[in-house]
Amino acid sequence: MKLLSLSNNQKENEKYMYLPFHNTITKTDSKIYTYAKRSIDILCSLLGLVLLLPVFIIVAVLIKIEDNKGSVLFSQERVGKNEKLFTMYKFRSMVSNAEEMLIELKEQNEASGAMFKIKHDPRVTKIGRFIRKTSIDELPQLFNVLKGDMSLVGPRPPLPVEVQEYTPYHMQRLLVVPGCTGLWQVSGRSNVGFEEMVEMDLSYIKMRSIKTDIKIIIKTFYTVIVKNDAY
Repeated sequence: MKLLSLSNNQKENEKYMYLPFHNTITKTDSKIYTYAKRSIDILCSLLGLVLLLPVFIIVAVLIKIEDNKGSVLFSQERVGKNEKLFTMYKFRSMVSNAEEMLIELKEQNEASGAMFKIKHDPRVTKIGRFIRKTSIDELPQLFNVLKGDMSLVGPRPPLPVEVQEYTPYHMQRLLVVPGCTGLWQVSGRSNVGFEEMVEMDLSYIKMRSIKTDIKIIIKTFYTVIVKNDAY
């Protein structure tokens, strides 16, 4: 896989790139933790793909009924551990020409920092709103977990264009395998700003353990079922 190149913004701050990070992440994963985490990822992703197959089929049919021009799955290049690029999968929740419409909507961005979010995004389809609200659109990422590109728990993988705006401090998010869920998702998600998200991710990286991962997974189910603050 190719590595992400430095952006103009990063080049402007190039003199800072090789200085020690402030509050640098120093935790080193034990072999037991690494093996256990990967084993849980493989087991849970396989089990999830088998048990959720009926959901995959129903959602695929509904997506095609509403907008048959695009594909059922939406694939997008994301940045993973150590800045390696990989293809992340989701159920398509937007109209087929969503990427073209993005240019016109950039000024309406409601998220702070290196993120793009609009609460009432006109590109989102009817079925798209439902699968986003319930996080069903994220289920195809179980394939990414099975492949090893992602883990069940970890920082969310950013877009290459977002990483181009990262400072060296932000880059620490990319020291571990990205995840389907994490502290950000269970602590406000769409209501949390970029800088707060980074702090949550770095806190997770410092204290990560199987016990912490299990707590986040359990809280994720609660957040999806009860709070539903995604958009």
